[in-house]
Amino acid sequence: MTQPGTKPNHTMLLALLVAVTFFMENLDATVMTTAIPQMARDFTASPVALNVGVSAYLLAVAVGIPTSGWLAERFGARTVFACAILIFTLASVLCGLSDTLPMFTLSRILQGIGGAMMVPVGRMVVLRVTEKKDMVKTIAFITWPGLIAPVLGPPLGGLIVTYGHWPWIFWLNIPLGILAIIATGYLVPQFKAELLRPFDVRGFVLTATACTALIIALEALGQMHLSLGIPLLLAGILCSVMAYRHSFSHPQPLLPFNALTINTFRNAVVGGSFFRASINAVPFLLPLLFQLGFGWSAAQAGAMVLWVFAGNLAMKPATIWLMKRFGFRQVLMVNGVISLAAMLGCLLLSSSLGYFAIAAILFIGGLSRSLQFSCYNSLGFADVPQTKMSDASVVFSIFFQFSMSAGIALAALFLRGSMLWQEHATIEQSDIRIAFAGVALLVLMSLFDVWRLEKNAGAQVLSR
Repeated sequence: MTQPGTKPNHTMLLALLVAVTFFMENLDATVMTTAIPQMARDFTASPVALNVGVSAYLLAVAVGIPTSGWLAERFGARTVFACAILIFTLASVLCGLSDTLPMFTLSRILQGIGGAMMVPVGRMVVLRVTEKKDMVKTIAFITWPGLIAPVLGPPLGGLIVTYGHWPWIFWLNIPLGILAIIATGYLVPQFKAELLRPFDVRGFVLTATACTALIIALEALGQMHLSLGIPLLLAGILCSVMAYRHSFSHPQPLLPFNALTINTFRNAVVGGSFFRASINAVPFLLPLLFQLGFGWSAAQAGAMVLWVFAGNLAMKPATIWLMKRFGFRQVLMVNGVISLAAMLGCLLLSSSLGYFAIAAILFIGGLSRSLQFSCYNSLGFADVPQTKMSDASVVFSIFFQFSMSAGIALAALFLRGSMLWQEHATIEQSDIRIAFAGVALLVLMSLFDVWRLEKNAGAQVLSR
């Protein structure tokens, strides 16, 4: 519900501020992908080993998200949001100063902790000051950075490492962070809970353990350390089940999974997670293909990835019309098949293929991923009642971030598996193509949830 005295222009400025912080958080998840070869040389490590810097950041975000709602209730939304931006900015400075892989990884974890508080707290504040009739439009506005930032990250990182040095990738957050902190003091209300709920220690431990075990398991399996990866994978699955069951038995759980009983929300979370994992793996794989496979510079690789971003932009004007004209289920199914075809089209990419042919494949992929991403975000909150909106936001955030982290980890796993299978000492084009095939399988898995949707799922929101 809109808070008394909240003016429309103030609400839009608040949504813009939150969108900017979402952009910062999502940009730093992928901006280093084109800088990986240069950073690997500076850290004396392999390019695949640098994947830990990406995954550690996303893991810290996923683990920290459940605590953000409780912290905002206890200390106030404005205080927690400002502290999150401050931590994120200071950690960015440390990332740029890092001269070893362990120091860089620790700095990325700290940066992820700041990002973990920015994402759900910002979304919850916007939801509290937005009227129900404007909810879908506002959600699409503040979450769109999650779509464009992973695509802008590689070309931006490519330009920086080609004409400068990789630390500037992280130091760019300093002016943005300072401006965001100042704006927070003017725009973000100091929401606090009248009755403080106790901290759900068991729920936090189970959730944090599940996320940590699953991500480390994927990393270990990617390095072919089966003796470590398989037990951690089983432990992560077990803790996930225990955390889910705990949320229904606890009167005030830290992570309220009861929102998953809503069919459309569950589809957007589960099926959407498979799709989000696939699209986040693409900005990781494409720069590797262009640089290590084609021999392009980081700037050339990043510029080519911009065609995906061009597709994202081209689809935005038609997104709402398509959803209203055909409905969520039909759009998600047909466009999901197109997304699958575009992903498989990446298997055809080669240095001998013409520039415009490569650009066309990436552009079509950008069109389809933009529409699918927007549909999942809109469908997720279509049937969620206002009283459960905050809880749903926290659950959606943790699945969102976990799927992003899992996408990169799975891409690295597919790469390592192909290298082992083909007995390659270094990454070759055939390894990257096999990784693309594995990522395409994630898109296919997302379509099974779409198939189970009702024909008129979320129709009441589209009719507004």
